[in-house]
Amino acid sequence: MKILTGIISSLTLLSLNLVGLSQVQAQTQEGFTFQKVPVTLFGNGCPKGTAEGILVGDTLSVTFSEFEAKAEPPKVVSKSCNLRIGLNVPSGINVQPINVKYLGFADVPAKGSANLNVRILFQGQIVPTTNNPNATFNPGFSDVWNKDVGIVLGTINACKRPVNSIFGINTNLTARATDVSQTPTGLETQVRVDTIDTTIGPVLFQIKFAFNPC
Repeated sequence: MKILTGIISSLTLLSLNLVGLSQVQAQTQEGFTFQKVPVTLFGNGCPKGTAEGILVGDTLSVTFSEFEAKAEPPKVVSKSCNLRIGLNVPSGINVQPINVKYLGFADVPAKGSANLNVRILFQGQIVPTTNNPNATFNPGFSDVWNKDVGIVLGTINACKRPVNSIFGINTNLTARATDVSQTPTGLETQVRVDTIDTTIGPVLFQIKFAFNPC
């Protein structure tokens, strides 16, 4: 009887250990551990060396200073800021990028205009989106704007081995104030990408991921 009781106790303990292990494995599927990832900037609108990527949970946040274009009459000003983000997916995780979030502000006087153009890339290829990542701001617009853009991209399968990947976000802002006769001197057109309200600093872009079982 003692032997049988011991066997039952051992099997119960083994069962509890297996349950605990499965819970740990499930938790690893819920998100990334906190880490910093490399981000490279290039373009005339973003100073080099100012970006940083913060990866935690289901979100990759890219932090750097404000990005904007301003034009006084009779000028047209275009600013670009292109990001390349190195994402290393550890083995045992199966993830899928699902959206990119960014927001900003535009102020367009009479006879002015402004444009936001965004291209999202993965491994050098443009990624299709479920809604328009771009925006046009017509004369008289003066307000905040926001974008939560769905990504059409397959799963990054790192179930058996790590996967190294590169995300890209190419952004171009154009501000126009070309009609001097209709636009008072000093009244400029402006459009910018603002920071998202987070606890980790001035975040300009966020990429969200979904986690699928291997």
